[in-house]
Amino acid sequence: MTDPSVPVRPRALLPLWGAVLAAVGAAVLMDLAFPEAAVWILAFPATGLLLLALIGRRAGGALLVGLVYGVVFFGLLVSWTSRYLGPLPWAALSVVEGALTAVALVPIALAYRWLPRAFPGTAGRLFVLPTVVAALWVGRELFLGWWPYGGFPWARLGMSQAESPLAPVTSWLGVSGLSFLMVLLTAMVIELIRTGSWRRPLRLVVPAAVVVVLVFTPLFPTAATGTMRIGAVQGNGPTGYFDSREPFSVIQAQTEATAPLYGEDLDLLVWPEGSLDADPAESSALARRMTLVANRVDAPLLANAATARGDRFYNTSMLWTQSGEASQSHDKRHPVPFGEYVPDRAFFNALVPDLIGLIQREYTPGTNAPIVEVDGVKVGLAICFDVIYDDVILEGIGDGAQVLVFQTNNADFRGTDENLQQLAFARMRAIETGRSVVNISTVGTSQVIRHDGRTITSLDADEAGAMLEDVELRSGLTAGVVLGPWVQQVLLWGGVGALVVGWWRARRR
Repeated sequence: MTDPSVPVRPRALLPLWGAVLAAVGAAVLMDLAFPEAAVWILAFPATGLLLLALIGRRAGGALLVGLVYGVVFFGLLVSWTSRYLGPLPWAALSVVEGALTAVALVPIALAYRWLPRAFPGTAGRLFVLPTVVAALWVGRELFLGWWPYGGFPWARLGMSQAESPLAPVTSWLGVSGLSFLMVLLTAMVIELIRTGSWRRPLRLVVPAAVVVVLVFTPLFPTAATGTMRIGAVQGNGPTGYFDSREPFSVIQAQTEATAPLYGEDLDLLVWPEGSLDADPAESSALARRMTLVANRVDAPLLANAATARGDRFYNTSMLWTQSGEASQSHDKRHPVPFGEYVPDRAFFNALVPDLIGLIQREYTPGTNAPIVEVDGVKVGLAICFDVIYDDVILEGIGDGAQVLVFQTNNADFRGTDENLQQLAFARMRAIETGRSVVNISTVGTSQVIRHDGRTITSLDADEAGAMLEDVELRSGLTAGVVLGPWVQQVLLWGGVGALVVGWWRARRR
């Protein structure tokens, strides 16, 4: 135990070998906090173990600890990337994300070295230090979600809470705000124990208040404005990259699974990403089939295919009308690097020509709005992994979306945790935005989700089927939508600024 009012000489709390073991334990627990296991409470001890491993470390030791944590965590979390292409892409992604994690964790280790000397009082140790550590954690998440090649914001701490009572916080502060509060509470508890302040009840007030905020925050209110009768079809067709298929086999599977909806009263029929064998603008036979389906359900069909315009290719969702035309469309905003296009192709082709050669088509990022309008109702869209990018979701809500539709193709990851992780992110988007979500996959798991995160109906993986629901429409912007981007910027630059001030004050002392 130390007196928080006395400056201390920074020293590592754990020996390096112990810190490395703690980092491995943190990675395993953090993976278990995400689906499939989804034991959300484990995110807290995972965060605590990692922070303990970083306390007092110099930059070199922090890099090693961060690298071990990052490689093990991402190796476990995204093991589904090896499902078809083998271990090389999985290992490459894990190592790259692990290395970036290591670099981005160094500022947290420096905060633990500098801030106790810069702000040695009780408030500094128990509140300033945890606040800066939590802000730097969010900065690390934003960094990984932005760079390189558009980033990979798949592993944000707040996203692990889709099934927890903490999820409503996102409707007030966004996903990053929830991450901040979780790390803040964990870092506060660590300092309370390190300094022995837990014996003084008054010093427990702020951590207790954070617990109350996390557990008892209600959903930010949005207003119900009616319903839309939506049918969503999971065809379970041969939509994987390496699936063998006959001509029109994909749309045939979708059409057969849609048959139970014929004669029903629909406002919109939704098919998943990759639900068409080709671009209907280039295939009159495919266009006729789509028109037939749209007329049999007497509603527009929201389908998806690879499309070409000039010499550019797009991953496009189109609203196909009963008159036989695509009246509106949206192109995927964030094509997946090394999945839908190859950045710096010449460089990577020289390293692994066999793998790079498999990706022949280069998708171009879309620029049109992620929204379509059906009978005066605006429907926000996100295609597959676009669900994890804040800009796509916030733009759709900002344009007036009253319901969200997420189309995805999980066929390349059958039998893995990928579809459940993506479904959890869709659930968090429903809570964050106060909108119902229709999450439809080619092979599952598909669900209709209420604005509060509760599942209305579901289709199991690897089974063909159709969902039909009166999906609630809602209006109004949550605080998470309005304030979320500002919260991110304040935490990012506030954390960096506080670290610089801490370094300056520590040097003076």
